[in-house]
Amino acid sequence: MTQTIHSFALGTATLNREGKLIEAWYPAPMLNPEPELISAIREACGYRGGNQAIVLEPSRLEALETSIDQNRHPALRKLVHSLQSSRRETVATFLETDDAPVSVAEVYLKLHLLSHRLCRPHELNLDGAFGVLHNIAWTDEGPVDLPELPERQLRARLDGRALSVNCVDKFPKMSDYVIPPGIRIADTARVRLGAHVGEGTTVMHEGFINFNAGTLGPAMIEGRISAGVIIGEGSDLGGGSSTMGTLSGGGKEIISVGKDCLIGANAGIGIALGDHCVVEAGLYVTAGTKVRLLDKDNQLVRTVKARELSGQSDLLFRRNSATGAVECRGNSTQIELNEELHRHN
Repeated sequence: MTQTIHSFALGTATLNREGKLIEAWYPAPMLNPEPELISAIREACGYRGGNQAIVLEPSRLEALETSIDQNRHPALRKLVHSLQSSRRETVATFLETDDAPVSVAEVYLKLHLLSHRLCRPHELNLDGAFGVLHNIAWTDEGPVDLPELPERQLRARLDGRALSVNCVDKFPKMSDYVIPPGIRIADTARVRLGAHVGEGTTVMHEGFINFNAGTLGPAMIEGRISAGVIIGEGSDLGGGSSTMGTLSGGGKEIISVGKDCLIGANAGIGIALGDHCVVEAGLYVTAGTKVRLLDKDNQLVRTVKARELSGQSDLLFRRNSATGAVECRGNSTQIELNEELHRHN
């Protein structure tokens, strides 16, 4: 029997001492896998339908390896063979539908799909994902459930070691799970798993990319890309700049930046920008900011709230240095990234 599956992944998992899965690593997640493959492996995995994560016993791994066609799926079969010698738990996760995730394994699969560039931000249902996950101590010996951390630290000290806790967070850094080709990240701790980092993107030391957010191509990121924010090709976020996300404030407005835009150092936006827009350094434009619209001769046309300009292209936002008023006029500045800086071979 063939069955259509939204996504499938096989990988390792960390279980706490109560047997609860707290994280999962999927080296090769699949979006819309072949129905014939799912039909071949479902019995070996014990999959009965729906959205399900299954921790596989060694005997199921052996059956799974033999059920995979070596000629059609050599990489998957090789992965299964490697997992049989692993000391970690193996998890197979099937998503029949793109419903809101209800398990940690489901959230991790969707985060992997984003960071592997198989999906773009907002193409997956991640409603409630933040609440499904819980805080983990991310250490130099892997993820540790917080209640177990004191015991692990004591054990390390008694062995003459110091367990290094890199951070305590719900999301790990992307680079511990996947590094998509053609990118450069100066500080990997500042890019979370679930970030979509487009080929040609450079993330400098102060740059940050949250989950379900990111870039669609070459971009210079020296500022903050908050959850849900999408940055178009050729755009530049200056040092200390910020984009207002939807997570903290509970809002539903999607903030995006189009192609070939510049958000200056220490500037920020709470509205969407179309293509070829500039926000001058130090200026934060929120939806309620009163903006004086100017014509090509810098004469006042009318005053509007910035939300009325959301998503429009070819705009220059600036603050009048004499009056302090926020002004907007047509933008004639051509934003061009340095090709050598974004050619990451």
